[in-house]
Amino acid sequence: MTASGDPYSVLGLKRGASHEEIRRAYFQKVREHPPETDPEAFKAIRAAYEQLRSAEQRLVTDLYLLQAPPPWPAPARPAPPHFDLCLHCQELLAAAKALTDLARTDFRDDYQAVHLS
Repeated sequence: MTASGDPYSVLGLKRGASHEEIRRAYFQKVREHPPETDPEAFKAIRAAYEQLRSAEQRLVTDLYLLQAPPPWPAPARPAPPHFDLCLHCQELLAAAKALTDLARTDFRDDYQAVHLS
């Protein structure tokens, strides 16, 4: 028998057991593990019974045994965007048009005024 922090599991009971159920389980465990033959198990059984023998002690023990709430689920993260690193013909043409005068239709700025004298 291993020592546990939960006196209910040491005595083999469910939480919320009545005083009579705790008493019966204690005596049954003592018969199974008498102090003369199994002193370590008897110490664990006795300590568990001491924590549960009165209603006040049982209330304090139940408060200490409250389980922590389960962790919140992690928020779902969106998939990272997919970047297309391939070079396509349409992109080459768009870059050529943007960097040159191929798509330009207004050449007024290039004309200079002619002065005849």
